[in-house]
Amino acid sequence: MFVPVFYNEKFVCTDFAVDTRMKARDIAESFRTDPIEGITVLSPQPATQEQMELVHTSQYVKGILTGRPERAAANNGIGEWSRDLAESVRYSTGGFIEAAVIAYTKRTNAGSLSSGIHHAKKSHGAGFCTINSLIISARIALAMGAKRVVIIDFDAHCGGGTASLIQKGEGIEQYDVSVSGYDKYESTEYAHLVMSNGKTYQQDIRAMLDSIPNPESIDLVLYNAGMDPHENCSTGGAQGITTFDLYQREKMTFHWASVNNIPVAFALAGGYSGSRLSRAELVDLHRLTIKAAADFNHMYKVD
Repeated sequence: MFVPVFYNEKFVCTDFAVDTRMKARDIAESFRTDPIEGITVLSPQPATQEQMELVHTSQYVKGILTGRPERAAANNGIGEWSRDLAESVRYSTGGFIEAAVIAYTKRTNAGSLSSGIHHAKKSHGAGFCTINSLIISARIALAMGAKRVVIIDFDAHCGGGTASLIQKGEGIEQYDVSVSGYDKYESTEYAHLVMSNGKTYQQDIRAMLDSIPNPESIDLVLYNAGMDPHENCSTGGAQGITTFDLYQREKMTFHWASVNNIPVAFALAGGYSGSRLSRAELVDLHRLTIKAAADFNHMYKVD
């Protein structure tokens, strides 16, 4: 089975020269020049206001979609509101929702070239993150019949926005290994955080995966697959975490899911080019996630 990967040109927002809103185009283009066997690129429908309001306040969502009220529109985690930003948010959020729905219903890995999601909170964005499509997608899967949705967050930065939105007993859990203290939170019964570093990173990833109880009961994994832990990433990187370490992380994650027969929906998450990491090198890092998703996809059993 092919791994569907969602992308639309409207993911890209040229008003903001940050990788969060720009890199998806380069990754999509790389599929044409250097295909990854086992993937197919699909265009998603944009997220609706109703879907975004599953998590965020009506005032904030209206601000993102319309630019009014101005205070809510400006509270998006990036900067000044624009129509391009609103379209970018709608389509990238819709892409991850569709990836999650397909992963859950078809029992296949799926992904979206979306990023900028896990710091967003109920009424505002933060850290380049505008809409928390992790929690939106989890709640949509639960409404479709899932009983247990697990969020795995291996971005460099802590997923404090996601942790703040998980409600007790709703069927959502988060497992988070971070190397930067940004958006740090205290672990709870439903959101587990481990702070790591370049010396223990692979061991901490393995320990976190092994700590997840009763994996056979998980209906869906939502994976925030940040590449910003890389030692050459200027925003969040940790010395000692190499390309090899991140590829091993991706193989561990998708292998763990496959042997437990859990479909995975993934988003790109963090990863930033700069003086020590070119955009081309960043694209290659994000392709590691997509390749691992395809390599382990054939191992799932359909009930």
